[in-house]
Amino acid sequence: MTKNKPPSSAPAVDHGHDHEHVHALLPPEPALRVKALESILVEKGLVDPAALDAIIDFYESDIGPHIGAGLVARAWADDTFRAALLADADAVIDGLGHGGRQGEHVVVVENTPSVHNMVVCTLCSCYPWPLLGIPPAWYKSDAYRSRAVREPRAVLAEFGVTLPADTSIRVWDSTAEIRYLVLPMRPEGTAGMDAAELAPLVNRDAMIGTGLPLQPGDRP
Repeated sequence: MTKNKPPSSAPAVDHGHDHEHVHALLPPEPALRVKALESILVEKGLVDPAALDAIIDFYESDIGPHIGAGLVARAWADDTFRAALLADADAVIDGLGHGGRQGEHVVVVENTPSVHNMVVCTLCSCYPWPLLGIPPAWYKSDAYRSRAVREPRAVLAEFGVTLPADTSIRVWDSTAEIRYLVLPMRPEGTAGMDAAELAPLVNRDAMIGTGLPLQPGDRP
């Protein structure tokens, strides 16, 4: 097919040559694509590598799953705190200084022996950053976003979570208006442990609902 040419009175404009060239340089693997794109942006002077490292370190060290894990562990150890968290998570989170952008309007949903909760964002990748840090790549993938709703039990099995047949699975769809945090069930064999001892048992996937807390013997 012959490409249409612009009228002779109008100058030819190349809209996207540089854009296409940049994408041609990127490898297919997501992690390598991110690294390659970062290198290109740094080379062109569009990104300050020191500032980028500082942002990543901030979300990995100061903001991350350990914030949510602390909430879960305290809820396990303190029934009054647990009730408050389930009743009005925003008030509790704000009171502890963990609110902020992408952390507004959080609802905590509790796993029980009969109900397992799982969180997805079918439209994009809404996620409680102040509580869980940077979302994992799989959470933003098209496959997870579509299959979590259609076949949650199969998706959980792929994450290594096999639930009894009589356990109901509730899938919560996060949006810009509301985000969800799963309060997993407290592992057996943890009676007498305080919140500080319980926190290392709580992992990110358990708070999304695609995983389960560690057992006491599995603690790092």
